[in-house]
Amino acid sequence: MFAAVETPAVLIDLTLVEQNLQRAQAYADAHRLALRPHIKTHKLARFARRQVEIGAVGITCQKLGEAEVMADAGLTDIFLPYNILGQAKLARLKALAGRVRLSVTADSAVTVAGLAATFTDAGAPLAVLVECDTGMGRCGVQAPADALALARTIAAAPGLRFAGLMTYPAAGKAQAAAAWLAEAKALLSEAGLPPAIVSSGGTPDMWHAADAAAVVTEYRPGTYIYLDRYQVAKGVGSLADCALTVLATVVSRPTETRAIIDAGSKTLTSDTLGMDGYGLVLGYPEAVITGLSEEHGTIDLSACPARPAIGERLRIVPNHACVVSNLFDRVVLVRGDDVVETAKVDARGRVD
Repeated sequence: MFAAVETPAVLIDLTLVEQNLQRAQAYADAHRLALRPHIKTHKLARFARRQVEIGAVGITCQKLGEAEVMADAGLTDIFLPYNILGQAKLARLKALAGRVRLSVTADSAVTVAGLAATFTDAGAPLAVLVECDTGMGRCGVQAPADALALARTIAAAPGLRFAGLMTYPAAGKAQAAAAWLAEAKALLSEAGLPPAIVSSGGTPDMWHAADAAAVVTEYRPGTYIYLDRYQVAKGVGSLADCALTVLATVVSRPTETRAIIDAGSKTLTSDTLGMDGYGLVLGYPEAVITGLSEEHGTIDLSACPARPAIGERLRIVPNHACVVSNLFDRVVLVRGDDVVETAKVDARGRVD
């Protein structure tokens, strides 16, 4: 299987990708939610274009560099939910806004001040959403009243337009996030600043997005295109739905119960996300990837009734597919057991 593919390698099953995309788009359409997929998972322009082709309103990029790559590839509606700071990045942001329909977020007056100093044309204002911390504990204003205050600051800047609210809720806390957003929306509406967009996201709660449809207008899943071990653990899909696997070779069997593969921390993410080990070895479900050094992965085979031999190739479902995408310049596109082509990961390394 994949005899000509040198390991370690990332395999992407195109049939499963299409199934995952269609399933999510159908769900969003059925519940009248705009879908704005996050391309940080795949970083491939071909997949971003496909997401838009089947109904997405646009794409989400986590970093300015990603957005520039996607604009170069012909994507025309880009949401950048990140605080953009500093003269150099603001200049790049303004150049990007001249090429695509662009929206951004801010969670402080400092960020808004930089945007306002850069975007001054009232005839073509930059759309700015207020980022809200609804429980994730990362970026975002801390209370609905803070969202109103920052929205007023945005609306007062001639070259900016208050466009709505954005959050990335903690997994399993979609209802709490919806309640937070509903309170903020009510405050804003009473103040004459009704949010046109209320954007939420996260693949773990994707199939519960409709529960918040009374307040949320847009959803931004990312990992749904590939899925991974974590998403399977969260019930988003099954192992059979996982489109991304890492192909690795057993390069050593130092003991009866230990195998070493040619996939380490530079291949498999070191994220555990609360799970045991660093990925799931297909065909050997009892195997545990117990450790990663840079170029080696250590697998404990003590619970395996059958054990792989030196030279055997293993397919591994990583814990977190998004990180793996950024570790490879190229991925191998397959359909089942057939190699279709090798593709460049367009936005690989664009974390600037």
